Amino acid sequence: MMTTRLVVDQLSAEVVGRRREAELVVAALAADRHVLLEGPPGTGKSTLLRGVASAVGLGFEFVEGTAELTPARLIGHFDPALVLAEGYSPNIFVDGPLVRALRNGSLLYVEEINRVPEETLNALVTVMSEREVHVPRLGRVEAQEGFRLVAAMNPFDAVGTARIAGAVYDRVCRVAMGYQSAEDERSIVESQHQDVPTHVQSAAVEIVRATRQHPDLRAGSSIRGAIDLCAVSRELAELRSLSVGDDDVTLDAALVALSGRVRVREGVSRTSEEIVTDLWKSIFCRPSDDEPAPSEGKVASPATTSRAI
Repeated sequence: MMTTRLVVDQLSAEVVGRRREAELVVAALAADRHVLLEGPPGTGKSTLLRGVASAVGLGFEFVEGTAELTPARLIGHFDPALVLAEGYSPNIFVDGPLVRALRNGSLLYVEEINRVPEETLNALVTVMSEREVHVPRLGRVEAQEGFRLVAAMNPFDAVGTARIAGAVYDRVCRVAMGYQSAEDERSIVESQHQDVPTHVQSAAVEIVRATRQHPDLRAGSSIRGAIDLCAVSRELAELRSLSVGDDDVTLDAALVALSGRVRVREGVSRTSEEIVTDLWKSIFCRPSDDEPAPSEGKVASPATTSRAI
């Protein structure tokens, strides 16, 4: 197993702009503590936790946090058909991700833990405290060395989320993750789309960051929006036999990539498409160092998204 410093160095190379958070997560896990990462979507929470598991050589059990995650789905169950044939026997118990993580000394990663029902969270609280779970007719399953709970959650005000009980917070080390810097986000987009012109990459990052500060938007886009904007621009340019930086291309790509990711504030009469279009005009139509200014009077409209094929 690598030293904690080598683990952090490896993670820093894989996850752009997250060295401090990598240090905090690695230190907490090395101290045998459970960890909760809290931050908006698209900030690298899952990537960081998966990278930690890989670097330290631990198993990784993934659980998607949803309202349908019952204790039985998390812990496991007896196979009904075999119960009828053989009765309740330990060898016909189907391990859930929690029991597998306990038996194997793996990390149990619960994504979006604040969407999990309270009854299921109570089962996790017991495991975090006692490092074991008691299953009726199966008995006690004790955690092997290496077991930790690592969880991620979006801010409470995100749609479908609930407040996490204090009992959970009291048993985890919390690491807050915000958006990366503009420079880091440009590096992320560049690593994904080296074949897209630099000025399009930079404008894509800028428009995404602008959505997070727009007064009419309750939630903006993550860096995934900029990555998708560049990807769609490249393919759309080829389809239309235009340049990647063409106004018709970048506007439609921005609408496709961002209009579904942003959330308009209650009471605002404008649509997400109208807001994205205005942001596109202010950013993509601005002259840049390596791209000539658009010709006078050439400003595409949202109607460009409804062409016939």
